Amino acid sequence: MKRKLILCALVAASFFIGGCDVSYLFGYLDDREFTPDADGLNVYFLDVGQADSAYITCGGESMMIDGGNKADSDYIVSFLDDIGENDLKYVFGTHVHEDHIGGLAGALTQCSVERVFCSKTSYDSEAFSDFKEKAEDQGVELEVPEPGDEYMLGGCSITVLGPDEIGDDENNNSIVLKLEYGDTSFLFTGDAESSEEKQLLEDWGSELRSDVLKVGHHGSETSSSYSFLREVMPEYAIISVGKGNSYGHPDENALSRLSDAGASIYRTDENGIIKVHSDGYQISVECEK
Repeated sequence: MKRKLILCALVAASFFIGGCDVSYLFGYLDDREFTPDADGLNVYFLDVGQADSAYITCGGESMMIDGGNKADSDYIVSFLDDIGENDLKYVFGTHVHEDHIGGLAGALTQCSVERVFCSKTSYDSEAFSDFKEKAEDQGVELEVPEPGDEYMLGGCSITVLGPDEIGDDENNNSIVLKLEYGDTSFLFTGDAESSEEKQLLEDWGSELRSDVLKVGHHGSETSSSYSFLREVMPEYAIISVGKGNSYGHPDENALSRLSDAGASIYRTDENGIIKVHSDGYQISVECEK
């Protein structure tokens, strides 16, 4: 499968919180015509403890990928309210586990939404039922995307890379998304583990290459395999993880593999909210702490 190359524009960056060293990635765009977005692409990796959530905005349009646990709903609502967000174009629940879709009920209470995606349209859990009900309250049915599907968020293109098929392991049913803005790219892997990583390698190969990797499964030993990282080769690795969690995440071996791949590692348990900005040419990172 081959995705279309969609190139976008460069613009001035804007940051809202300080604390971390700022890193830069420089790329060069070809001679195609670009359409600038006023504020570029901004990705906020939210601090939802041992869970996952990201808020993304580009060209006046916004989306969320995952929303933490049910207990994070109030936090999600507060964040969206503080940033002045009340209209989401897309919501993606990468898979049905509570630590990814639990807080999306809060997002769907705070915001209107155009389309809602998940790895499945039915699952027996209170968190999933609440998530689905809030979408349906807006007259929106859950959709299951397929590899190769493409969407636009402002000037940012979104390509679905996986899962190739749905099995019994919900982690490996995670929706995997690649976001491309100008010459920069982001890869969101949900809780994908080595078996889904292997399938992604078979299906996409070198097209997995991305500047920013949302590390799979909170940095577990069973994710971020060497073969996968050799194709992705991220400049930045973002780990969403809870401080002192009982799972031992992120695993030291996974951290070692990410370091061997040359990635600068950021963690929500240490850095709080992590904001990654792209102007189409370069990437910068700011942290809450």
